[in-house]
Amino acid sequence: MTHEDVWQAIEKFAMEHRMSCSGLARCSGLDPTTFNRSKRWSKEGQPRWPSTNSISKILASTGASLEDFTKFIPSPDHTL
Repeated sequence: MTHEDVWQAIEKFAMEHRMSCSGLARCSGLDPTTFNRSKRWSKEGQPRWPSTNSISKILASTGASLEDFTKFIPSPDHTL
């Protein structure tokens, strides 16, 4: 699971619930900019991961399960 995988999962999860990322954040009681692309990397170029608290809030506000969210994260390819 990569940084990009998690952020793309949030985008797809929002779309599944017919919301933008900012709409999903607002619906979940978060600042509307929580999931903005500009907040995904620090000024030093380090990845910023969404907090577990933010993930928990989007699940609670949509009535979704963790499995509903993680279905948007690709499974690693185990073939050698």
